[in-house]
Amino acid sequence: MPAERLMPTEESTELIDLTRSIVDKELRPIVDEHDREARFPREVFRTLGRAGLLGLPYPEEVGGGGQPYEVYLQVVEEIASAWAAVGVGVSVHALSCFGLFEQGTTEQQQAWLPEMLAGDQLGAYCLSEAHAGSDPAAMRTRAVRDGDDYVLTGAKAWTTHGGQADFYKVMARTSDDGGKGISCFLVPADSAGLTADVPEQKMGLMSSTTATMLFDGVRVPAERRLGQEGQGLPIALAGLDAGRLGIAAVATGVAQGALDAAIAYAQEREAFGKAIIDHQGLGFLLADMAAAVESARATYLHAARLKDAGRPYGRQASVAKLVATDNAMKVTTDAVQVLGGAGYTKDFPVERYMRETKVMQIFEGTNQIQRMVIARHLAR
Repeated sequence: MPAERLMPTEESTELIDLTRSIVDKELRPIVDEHDREARFPREVFRTLGRAGLLGLPYPEEVGGGGQPYEVYLQVVEEIASAWAAVGVGVSVHALSCFGLFEQGTTEQQQAWLPEMLAGDQLGAYCLSEAHAGSDPAAMRTRAVRDGDDYVLTGAKAWTTHGGQADFYKVMARTSDDGGKGISCFLVPADSAGLTADVPEQKMGLMSSTTATMLFDGVRVPAERRLGQEGQGLPIALAGLDAGRLGIAAVATGVAQGALDAAIAYAQEREAFGKAIIDHQGLGFLLADMAAAVESARATYLHAARLKDAGRPYGRQASVAKLVATDNAMKVTTDAVQVLGGAGYTKDFPVERYMRETKVMQIFEGTNQIQRMVIARHLAR
């Protein structure tokens, strides 16, 4: 049962219909096979790019779709309802383009953005390090100026699309001035000295490659620095607000998929002479799941509409990420419960939904960090 949506324009309604068509024809038939084989779906991203779905929140003049965030996030949700790893990938790609759009010069944008937004160039985002996850200002990866280049040395952990991307948006230290000593670079994947470590063996999102990226004296032309030296952390943190909304939309999509599967099963499965959905205990569980999904959707749409209106939305983005991912964890766990023993097998997708959701409470800022962000806003 598709989510009921109230889209702002006829064009955006058609965009949702297009997304649902692509999801049903191109994604659903292959998701389980890719998950089992931990195979990265590069061709799926090309398909989404050709359909114009990878650059939706960016202006048309730089090759984007010119859509408000409210619309873009609902497209991401639709994708994630079938394939969470691809939904995460779309969000990460959009985040990887953010620094170039926000801080890049006109020349930089004209040179690189069109291919990126068309999906010809898939992006990745290098911020975290093994010892610097929730505290990015503690990063140690260095970028040392050498003539017309910077030389990057270090390691970036937990890189989504690590070893698969065509370019990496990298935060590296250019001085020892704490959070003010970090700069942002756009690094081509074929740069000498840039390699991907062995991919992480994860609980979920099996078809989304996650790897530590190793920088061994990687030379990056100074023209590939985004913004000024020392602007890297503000660029990163500004992007994270938008990225948190992307993850909130992904989590809501996965929860919607789990709810749909649970309802379908509960309508067909009988116990004690009637469909299990007609037993009050189970009917109430499904009602709570539906309320959680719709609450999550409402929180991310509220934050997105603030962003679209040009108003501050950082606190609301943290609320959305917190609510959507916590709700999704509960909904997917309850979906397994609705299916009983069948839900614990790979014959049904709900066990995959449950495995995929756990990390959403962790990345783009743990939910403990979200609570800190919200509390700081309240204190101000």
